[in-house]
Amino acid sequence: MNTRLNVAAGSLLMIGISLAQAQEPLGCVDVSVGGYRAPDYSCLSQQMGNNPQGAAAARNNQEGMNVPIDKRPPNQLGLATPAATSTRMGNTFGTSVKPQRPASTPATSPLLMGQ
Repeated sequence: MNTRLNVAAGSLLMIGISLAQAQEPLGCVDVSVGGYRAPDYSCLSQQMGNNPQGAAAARNNQEGMNVPIDKRPPNQLGLATPAATSTRMGNTFGTSVKPQRPASTPATSPLLMGQ
């Protein structure tokens, strides 16, 4: 009778241990076939998706992307900046209303070049 009780208790203990081990994630398994290594992407995705801080980080990233319009730089709003205006005007910036342009050359035809 005592041995039957020990066997029953042992088998219950083994069943309990196997159930506890089955519920714990054992990790991802990489398979190598013919020299090509294929990781288990579904396991890796599941491990990356179960981050409790991930939702908070995604929310903070989204809040960081939504900068109020009065805090944005002028070039993102389509406004002229001194640097862009200086580049456009050339050496006449601040002295003339007409931008600097190279001297015009008379137009020549490439067909007449060989004559």
